[in-house]
Amino acid sequence: MQAGTFPNTVRQELWNVYPDLMTGRGMIFPYAAAPKCNNPIDYRTRSVGKFGLVRNVHQEHAYPLGITGIAVYTLDSIAEIKIIHRDSLTKFNTTKITLLGYSTEDSASVPVLWIDTISFLSAKIIPEKRQFVYENIWATDSFTFSFVNKDTASFIITGMLLENENPGITYHSIGVNGASVDAFLRCAHFEEEIELLSPDMVIFGLGINDASGPNFDPAVFKENYLTLVQQFKEVNPNCFFVFITNNDSYKKVGKKYHVNKNALEVRKIMYELADETGSAVFDQFEIMGGLHSMEKWRLAKLAQNDRVHFTKAGYELMGRLLFNAIIEAVLGARR
Repeated sequence: MQAGTFPNTVRQELWNVYPDLMTGRGMIFPYAAAPKCNNPIDYRTRSVGKFGLVRNVHQEHAYPLGITGIAVYTLDSIAEIKIIHRDSLTKFNTTKITLLGYSTEDSASVPVLWIDTISFLSAKIIPEKRQFVYENIWATDSFTFSFVNKDTASFIITGMLLENENPGITYHSIGVNGASVDAFLRCAHFEEEIELLSPDMVIFGLGINDASGPNFDPAVFKENYLTLVQQFKEVNPNCFFVFITNNDSYKKVGKKYHVNKNALEVRKIMYELADETGSAVFDQFEIMGGLHSMEKWRLAKLAQNDRVHFTKAGYELMGRLLFNAIIEAVLGARR
């Protein structure tokens, strides 16, 4: 989820209840470096120079994409991207940053990391994996990358992994506005970069965009999900999955809104997927009240007038419910 309110609420609840488990912020992306691209709520992105955007929602990609499903790129001779932490409830100390990116020229300059006025060069460059690793840096939650391009070269950024050496849980969150399941299957380096995160549990919140289209095919939808699951299992065969059902939603036809009954089919498939893969379902469709419940949530100011998205309060409520469900499941398994 690109805006990040839902997953960030889960993250905040986790760190508030179990502060000793706090580790690095995990994978982030500088969404707002590109015009009209919204950023997650817990950090700001500021940029110097002109940046373009590539998203997995399109069939063709100007540059190959990876685990985040999105990229920003610049052809400017000098450019910068600054990340500024803004969440007062969770303060992360980053001592290692892996920049996922690459240049269109082999002789490109290596990006420089700046923390305050101190610069850090990459301690390790892994060109075949498109990684620049900055280790043993000052503990920080805000930083800047500067880029120098030569001639017609461009530099493409596909993600930033923020880590430290503390033991605990790293809660990553990725998302692209409008993305469907097959959008991530179109990312050339997605499966390869799963290894960088090596997840023990994956929470899938994909499906609302699949089910909103006029050509929704349940069989194809399920097959795409199974393919995505298999990509994670190739990295960790013991990876556990949680499937979040679609929320109740409406389609606008002309000036009228009609309930999207595809949510019922998506819910059915989610339960099938969970059964076939030994996974769990977080049934937000049922939690909302099923078909037509979106209207009640909208009147309660928990959902937006488009009758598809929640409001900030709605996403926060759903995030707290998901956190509670996870903790109850974990504690129940230990009894």
